[in-house]
Amino acid sequence: MQINISFKRQTLEVIGDDGQQLASYTVSTALNGPGELKNSECTPRGAHIIRAKIGQGAAPYTVFRGRRATGEIWSPELATLYPGRDWILSRILWLSGCEPGFNRLGKVDSMQRYIYIHGTPDTEPMGLAASHGCVRMRNDDIIALFDLVPVGTHVYLEDDTQGD
Repeated sequence: MQINISFKRQTLEVIGDDGQQLASYTVSTALNGPGELKNSECTPRGAHIIRAKIGQGAAPYTVFRGRRATGEIWSPELATLYPGRDWILSRILWLSGCEPGFNRLGKVDSMQRYIYIHGTPDTEPMGLAASHGCVRMRNDDIIALFDLVPVGTHVYLEDDTQGD
């Protein structure tokens, strides 16, 4: 099984071992575009794996900070109390780069940058680059993806924006 993420199409596709598409979702990658540098707020490119899955059994819209459930459930009222918070909701798939010097180790380490695939409020756009570096998904979609893929699944973030 493999996950392919397209920056151009803002999609995430799950491909089975037989090459058949198992699922497809609309996502949101970084507003700042593709890139690997720490503090860039860019989404890293290249080969990754899912290093950890966080949130098994949590209620939809559970709020996470520092990879721990806060005890809060996201709502518009909660969002009003914390304007500007980058909401991480429902589930987290924590990515680790596989390419030393490109997206692993040093100033380009995706895992040390806390790059996740995670849920986001329904008010956030999908199909548009708008995140702070992570790959955002609708909450029902991230829960379905979380249940479908194991730790160790290969994730390829394809910089297919060149030439536009």
